[in-house]
Amino acid sequence: MARPGFLLSAWPWRAAGYLLTGAVSGAVVLVALVSLAVAGGVLTVVLVGLPLLVGLALAGIPVAWAERWRLRLVDAEPVPRCHREPAAAGLWAWLTTRLRERATWQELGHALLYAGLLWPLDALLVTAGLLVPLAVTATPLLMATAGDGREAKVVKLWTVTGWPSACAVAVLGLLLLAVGGYALGGAAGARAGLARLLLTSREGELDARVVELTRSRVRLVDAFEAERRRIERDLHDGAQQRLVALTMTLGLARLDAPPGPLADQLARAHEEAGRVLGELRELIHGIHPQVLADYGLGAAVADAADRSAVPVDVDLELPGRVPQAVEAAGYFVVCEALANVARHSGAGRAEVRGGHAGGRLWLEVWDDGRGGAEAARDGAGGGSGLTGLADRVSVLDGRLGLSSPPGGPTLLRVEIPCELSETAVPCA
Repeated sequence: MARPGFLLSAWPWRAAGYLLTGAVSGAVVLVALVSLAVAGGVLTVVLVGLPLLVGLALAGIPVAWAERWRLRLVDAEPVPRCHREPAAAGLWAWLTTRLRERATWQELGHALLYAGLLWPLDALLVTAGLLVPLAVTATPLLMATAGDGREAKVVKLWTVTGWPSACAVAVLGLLLLAVGGYALGGAAGARAGLARLLLTSREGELDARVVELTRSRVRLVDAFEAERRRIERDLHDGAQQRLVALTMTLGLARLDAPPGPLADQLARAHEEAGRVLGELRELIHGIHPQVLADYGLGAAVADAADRSAVPVDVDLELPGRVPQAVEAAGYFVVCEALANVARHSGAGRAEVRGGHAGGRLWLEVWDDGRGGAEAARDGAGGGSGLTGLADRVSVLDGRLGLSSPPGGPTLLRVEIPCELSETAVPCA
């Protein structure tokens, strides 16, 4: 409204449309609410009116839906919907959910205020800010269409005689129309602010933000895992194949070279290329092992246990596959835990247990080492590595627990909510 071109824009008319539709729909809501209340009260004696009373309690829902739609005329930011999704399908679950939640009664209060007080104010504002100025501006037209063309009644209040007076009144009407445009804009803004306050709650906005943050976090996890698999595939199909070709070429050149300094240089280069190839293979395996993608978490954990420097027993029973992000998180938790066991614990034996129960994947890594692992410091148990594992698990709404008294043993337990399926699927 502070912009110079406000009166020449569509906003005054949008404000007038918002208030005008509010006046019309408010009258309809008043008639509907009174009809439901009277019919429900009269018929409650024979129990037929109970559905009508339930309908009265739920009447605020369609009124709130219409109000959110009307708010688009004057408010660019949509009003969030505060209703929860029913826990089960069916009409009864929907009814019980709606009757128990706060948003339903909040919207009913808005509907009652709308029908009892707000729509008459909307009608009064439209009349004073738009209809009266238009009627005053149209005074010359009224005089031209009058029988004698000499006088006209302005808004049924006073009589104007003569064309000079009619033109002067028309100019006054234009000024009133300009003032009314600003008045309508301010009134529509205040009215929209009141509707937003009545239809939203701080809890509902926070819930909507939490839901959106959760969804965006899951999307980031999926994108991260997809990028890891792309890097692994590029290294496996690109750099590794070229290193294999280089190693074979150096080996053939080593065989063909006569004994001497050149043969010694080729031998050293061949051995160095072999070590680089081995390191690259370990790097690729650490990014995203192919066994995890092809055969699942159980086979990948068994493979990690075979490669561990400490003897590891594996007892992991999964009748199906879990989402790819959960598989990756579980696998790298086990790998990091086994690496910590080998580096810091001094253990002679370790064990990995796991399964799926109660909608959760659970994994436990146990060792008979010296214990004393803490997530708050580096040292036995990995220190900051444990903090990283906890952060990675928390992204998937999981939990990480650690028991590591001095002298051992150490037990790391991870729980991640997920569902089993026949094949690995992305997190939803």
